[in-house]
Amino acid sequence: MLHAVEDISSTKKRLRIEIPSDAIENEIKDSLERLRQKTKIPGFRPGRAPMNLIEKRFGKEVEAEALEKVIPEFYSRALKEAELTPVTTPVFDEKFDFKRNSPLNLSLTVEVMPKVENLHYEGVKVREIPIVVGEAEVEDSLKRLQDERAIFEVAEKEIEMDDIATFDYIDCEIVGEEKDPTLKDEILKMGNEVFPLDIIEKMIGKKKGDVVEFTKTFSEMFRVKEFAGKTLSMKVMIKEVKRKILPEIDDEFAKDLGFENMAALKEKIKEKIYDVKKRHAVKIQKAEMLNKLIESNTFDVPETLLKNEMETLVIQQANTSLGESKDATKEKSAFEEEKKDDEELQAEMRQKALKNVQASIIVNAIGQKEEVTVTDDEVKERINVIAQRLSVKPEMMMNFYITKDGSLEGLRHLIYEDKVIDLMLSKAVFEKGE
Repeated sequence: MLHAVEDISSTKKRLRIEIPSDAIENEIKDSLERLRQKTKIPGFRPGRAPMNLIEKRFGKEVEAEALEKVIPEFYSRALKEAELTPVTTPVFDEKFDFKRNSPLNLSLTVEVMPKVENLHYEGVKVREIPIVVGEAEVEDSLKRLQDERAIFEVAEKEIEMDDIATFDYIDCEIVGEEKDPTLKDEILKMGNEVFPLDIIEKMIGKKKGDVVEFTKTFSEMFRVKEFAGKTLSMKVMIKEVKRKILPEIDDEFAKDLGFENMAALKEKIKEKIYDVKKRHAVKIQKAEMLNKLIESNTFDVPETLLKNEMETLVIQQANTSLGESKDATKEKSAFEEEKKDDEELQAEMRQKALKNVQASIIVNAIGQKEEVTVTDDEVKERINVIAQRLSVKPEMMMNFYITKDGSLEGLRHLIYEDKVIDLMLSKAVFEKGE
């Protein structure tokens, strides 16, 4: 039973629990009896061996098992009685001394969720975001579709920007080093990767049979280690030129895409653009609503949750940086990029993590009050949607989440938060902007 709750802070509590001796003894006796029924001891029929003999042989093991069962039970009761939600496993403040037929007194420290009181989330004022789809946006989408369906045919002509040119390797050397006989294979494997925009511009106006010479310095981060940070002098010959042919944007073009006519295609494009803008607007509105609730509700957050969120943000930032470093168009020299002070970055990261945790606590509090739940069917539906978007089988998507998180509970919680935030937004008051 719970004896006392000591407030170390608003998110850290010390629980003093007393477990009655009879609760422990009953568990020990039941376990010993079960052992007696199934243990074979020479000279005794099963279930007839003296209890003192069973206890002598298995007593310490049974005591440990009994405590492993009873302590969590009474700890859970104490949390329920104190109306606390733990966010970490409890830590024993001191080593407890267990004696048979005596109450067991425990002192445990645990981090808990803060109690967010007087949380008013109905009628939060949110900016109304008008959604307009212009004709120019539809035309731009049509041009992208047209470009995706372009074909290329061999042409005896000078190279223009939209053309595709293939080349024959003639010669290449690393400036300042002896010629490497493997350079030809490396260059041919990279293909157009060696031709940035400034080199392509040098080919404009050239035709089949012309020789093009150029020099290129590769970044220190370039994926081919042999070329990273080095300057190459290359000579290639234009082998073939293919010109780009765009289909006409007309009813036939629409029919090829599965629509009755151009009007139907344009209407579908308009719907898709509207949906994208709508989702973006709703995302902004949800962020504004959560920010207002965070600003109007002050509470501490458990340090463990804050630490975990910061670690997540650091990993996300590292993955983003890694992705950018692999993109040749985004590579930058160290001296070209202004570096923020580590303490400033830490402060920014902590502030972002703090807001994320505060938002999560608010959402969970509202979800509990509104009794929001997530069914297994909703989890399956979300998996199917994600799988369809990524063009993979739902089973593969399910295995991905189970492998990553150990279960589907992480995905279930994301769905739970989405449902709660959608509910909150439905209770908001939308105001027209200026």
